[in-house]
Amino acid sequence: MRLIPVAYLGSYLMSVLGNSVAAVALPLIVLQTTGSALSAGAVAAATAVPAVLAGLFMGVVIDRVNRRTSSVVTDLVSAGAVAALPVVDHVTGLSLGWFVLLGAIGAFGDVPGMTAREALLPAIARHGDLSVERLVGAREALGAIALLVGPAAAGLLMALLDGSTVLWITAVTSLLAALTTLLVPHAVGRVEKGSAVSSSWAQVREGWHTLLASRFLVVLTGLTLVSVFVLGAFQGLVLPVYFTAEDQPGRLGLVLTALAAGLLLGSGAYVAAGPRVRRRTWLLTGLLGSVVGFGVMAALGSWWLVLVGAFVVGVFSGLFSSLLGVLTVERVPDALRGRITGTQNALVTAVGPLAIVVAAVLVEYVGLREAAMLVAAVWVLAALAAAPGRWLELPVTPAPALQEDQHAQR
Repeated sequence: MRLIPVAYLGSYLMSVLGNSVAAVALPLIVLQTTGSALSAGAVAAATAVPAVLAGLFMGVVIDRVNRRTSSVVTDLVSAGAVAALPVVDHVTGLSLGWFVLLGAIGAFGDVPGMTAREALLPAIARHGDLSVERLVGAREALGAIALLVGPAAAGLLMALLDGSTVLWITAVTSLLAALTTLLVPHAVGRVEKGSAVSSSWAQVREGWHTLLASRFLVVLTGLTLVSVFVLGAFQGLVLPVYFTAEDQPGRLGLVLTALAAGLLLGSGAYVAAGPRVRRRTWLLTGLLGSVVGFGVMAALGSWWLVLVGAFVVGVFSGLFSSLLGVLTVERVPDALRGRITGTQNALVTAVGPLAIVVAAVLVEYVGLREAAMLVAAVWVLAALAAAPGRWLELPVTPAPALQEDQHAQR
């Protein structure tokens, strides 16, 4: 494999690994510092809002600026925001306000960084002489590895190091991601000038119009959001409540490890056989297999059945998410890639907390097993709607040039 895709994949691994460590370590550090679970929730909510806004509006910048440069800068923003926490802790001591402020600053690096890296992928495949299927599958497999290693590493680091010192590790991973991206030639990130729209706000609207006017993009985005919603509800609330009630909280980690291992296996299968299998076959296999897995999980039988269900979900979600990644790369117009993927990433960021809130309400008012079944039913309905696969052949409807901007250019 050539240097360009290796550098890209290495940068992606470093970024996701750092985020997975921070996702476990940061809430624990907030709890240790403030002693309040409410404070941890406040930090999560305060950082989610700027993350969504950054995803919605920073796509315009990514469609204007060299995407390799955008990726490097956003990783440096993330590294700086995380590194500032242990510095502040050493100088003055951390408080809730510092967590919120630096978390909000870091949010302007996280989602835009993810978007910039995704927008860069087609050029990486082209210049690296690698098929999109192999590159996307390898990216998903590395993401699964990071999800396997990150939480375990976070737990070990929290046991060995004092409080905020752990965050130096996540800052270093973001810095390494930026430095690794610099190995990609600057010319690879060059942006194609394909939009006739001039103003930033008009470009935001152009991206939204293209996303909403295309049935293909609406279905693809909807499937992604439903998948994140269902997985988020199970991981963030249903399974923790179940294992706590069973007085087996330690087994939650095993189940999440099984899920990540399944993702790794499914992504690896797509890397090996992606181009040789019809996409409708991948779609049906991924959808129906994940329906079975969620059904087994939602039954909340013995803990090992939940573990098996999580593994099955992981395998077929790995196939499914790899296919959606390839479709996004191939079908999203390059001139709009930053805005459309930024919007999708912003929506994904918002859906995760929403899933936990909805699951909490269901558990409170209808019961744990009933809530699990209802959440799984959401995925069943989405899978049935998407299974015929006719949307795979639909074209992406381009956004017409906005009249006021055309007049402004004359």
